[in-house]
Amino acid sequence: MKRNRSGSRKRRESIQVWTYDQTRRVLPYVASIMRSLREHCLEAQQHNLAAYRLGKRPGRPDRTAILAHTRATEEAKEAEERFHEALDELHTLDIYCLDPVAGLALIPFAKDDRLAWFVFDLFDESDAIRFWRFHQDPLEQRRPIAEALTGPPGNPTIV
Repeated sequence: MKRNRSGSRKRRESIQVWTYDQTRRVLPYVASIMRSLREHCLEAQQHNLAAYRLGKRPGRPDRTAILAHTRATEEAKEAEERFHEALDELHTLDIYCLDPVAGLALIPFAKDDRLAWFVFDLFDESDAIRFWRFHQDPLEQRRPIAEALTGPPGNPTIV
């Protein structure tokens, strides 16, 4: 038998799984965080692009160009920090952002004792939670929410 000489153990993390009703109740808060994430991500991209363009101008930069480049870089960094703060807030709920610009997030739940995800779509006007997927499914996989709501009652914690 091999022993683990380094003393490290495989770490198991548990995540909170949500019921459909809990998910429905938290949707306004998740939507607010996702809007902030999207806004901060787009702002950071805008400032990064401005800094890139200012840095790529031909010729030797003058004082104004140097100051503008520095300011754009600092504003991009600040927007990225706000983005990460909002992302951390989402992660405290064990909800994970899939695409901040598209407004997609994944909310964990258990289906048939397997990890599954409600797919939150910020821009779906009819219903923000219309689809779900199993953890092993490809990211593009979308199943109708009605399938997730059928099955045995209970919602165990996934480890």
